[in-house]
Amino acid sequence: METPAIAPATAPGTAAAAQPRAASSGAGSRQLTLVLGGARSGKSHFAEQLATDHATITGGPVTYIATAHQDPALADQELEVRIALHRARRPADWRLVEEPVHLADALYGNARHDGCILVDCMTLWMNNLLFPEGRSYPEHGVITPPDAFTEEIEALLNALPTLPGHVILVSNEIGFGVIPMGAITRFYVDELGRLNQKLAAAADCVRLLVAGIPIAVKGADPTC
Repeated sequence: METPAIAPATAPGTAAAAQPRAASSGAGSRQLTLVLGGARSGKSHFAEQLATDHATITGGPVTYIATAHQDPALADQELEVRIALHRARRPADWRLVEEPVHLADALYGNARHDGCILVDCMTLWMNNLLFPEGRSYPEHGVITPPDAFTEEIEALLNALPTLPGHVILVSNEIGFGVIPMGAITRFYVDELGRLNQKLAAAADCVRLLVAGIPIAVKGADPTC
């Protein structure tokens, strides 16, 4: 697995203050929720609670789409620990789908009118698109991503408005820090910011997690 341009962040979920409220509409409604936050902000735990609440209210299934990619040829103990923590925290009846690249296809294949899909996370997904099969980039100059980078993002944005049920996307907000020195890292930060903007525009509900506290960015409670 390539080293991510920006270190992936999926919070362990110990923030007691993040008590989200589930969608109040019944099974069969369509909703898109975007959950943003920095490293260790509690965003993954908040998104998981949203999915749990949706399942409690509607009785529908939850599908967890994990975008983390484990390269069997590379030992990455830190990633293995993060994945193990997420697995231990998820309810046993949630269905797991591992899809590091073809996210739109995975969404099409698993969306249900009475169901909820949780994607964690967009940050790693973009990293996977940028670094297929050991691809590298120069530290200076113009960055040219693979064709699949644009194709997969366009496919996702086209899919989201058509999906039934509740879809919850988790993504990092990484634009609050200093400007990175390397060209590929700057490209990554810029492109993730642009993707987050497009996802937020399409979403019915956007929440920003700060120190475990959800802040309403778009959509008023209890629509989330």
